[in-house]
Amino acid sequence: MNLKYSALYVLVLISCISCQGITQSESTHGKVHHIVVCWLKEPDNAEARQRVIDASYSLSGIPGVIDVRAGTVLPDPRPTVDSSFDVALVITFESESALREYVKHPLHQNAVETTIKPLVARYIAYDFIDGR
Repeated sequence: MNLKYSALYVLVLISCISCQGITQSESTHGKVHHIVVCWLKEPDNAEARQRVIDASYSLSGIPGVIDVRAGTVLPDPRPTVDSSFDVALVITFESESALREYVKHPLHQNAVETTIKPLVARYIAYDFIDGR
């Protein structure tokens, strides 16, 4: 009888450990996407738009960055689409920790100081973990 309960205890313990590993793996693994939408100080300034786009692509050299996409607004009259911004970018990271390190990285800090602050009136960022 004790052997039966011991075996059951071991099976329950293994199940708990396995489930814990899956939960931790799912929450810490997964690409992180950083979306930034910018409104320029001079909305009609094509050169300023291009400088922000170029600065965005320069961030691809930061460790943990998988992909960088940047471009200008695609106007759309649908009421659910916000076409008021000038430039948007999407940066994909290996992980949440890679995003946290990116914020402190000198290339990012330089882009903020030399391009974003002088040219961008306001911006908003959205971060999310890939659900797949």
